[in-house]
Amino acid sequence: MYSAQITRANPTCLILLVDQSRSMADALPGDAGIRKADFVADVVNHTLHDLVIRCTKTEEVRNYYFVSVIGYGRTVGSALTGLLADRASAPIAEIAEYPMRIETRLKRVPDGAGGIVEMPVRFPVWLYPVADGGTPMCQAFTRAKTILEQWLREHPRGFPPTVLHLTDGESGDGDPTTIAREIMSLATDDGQMLLFNCHVSSRRGPKIEYPATDWSLSDGFARTLYEMSSQLPDNFIAAAQQLGVAVEAGARGFVFNADPSSVVQFYEIGTSLTGMTPHIWMDA
Repeated sequence: MYSAQITRANPTCLILLVDQSRSMADALPGDAGIRKADFVADVVNHTLHDLVIRCTKTEEVRNYYFVSVIGYGRTVGSALTGLLADRASAPIAEIAEYPMRIETRLKRVPDGAGGIVEMPVRFPVWLYPVADGGTPMCQAFTRAKTILEQWLREHPRGFPPTVLHLTDGESGDGDPTTIAREIMSLATDDGQMLLFNCHVSSRRGPKIEYPATDWSLSDGFARTLYEMSSQLPDNFIAAAQQLGVAVEAGARGFVFNADPSSVVQFYEIGTSLTGMTPHIWMDA
């Protein structure tokens, strides 16, 4: 299971599900007043750019992934902008072709003499930070389920789709457990689809990363998200361990009270798709 080769003829599907409710305007705890919405938008943009680079072979972006970015707050729908706005899903080559804008940012790199210098780099922007409205989580999961069901009808034998859900609060439109379980029951011939959840708090608190049991979860909402999260396949566990995250057998794709570094790792692990690249077949 979770060993199907990812090719242009048999790509996989990735859905980034992002809470854009008004509480995302709150600052990350202990991070110089940076808004959660701004930080998450940056991480999502980095994630999309990394996927583009991963799929670029001989100067061609190959469609190993189809990507959806769903935001939910005042509205529920595609969070992509520009020519990709309102697209339920887009191949990674079109993601690469149509960012909303290109920014120039400074990246700190070694200077070869033991020091650090800042170099200008191009930074594509697809997702703008949004923090408005309530938390219609159930609607967002329902939207994701519709996309997944269509995908699975067209790609029944591929590497299972992955949903990465980031939120900072409880659902405002009911209990999302049922719809989340329906999503986790969807499958290709290669295994059930994977649902990972990351909670970002505005308050300082102990973070819980990829637990194998719920015994350490005293918060009812944390237990709900845990139950809504898939068990990590072995290749995802290996990817987490390569990133320095202590993950044991039976761990679930779940992080609670995530700090900025945890959010970055959450997207890195969730998009590892069989350990970064081993099962992506570099087809001609």
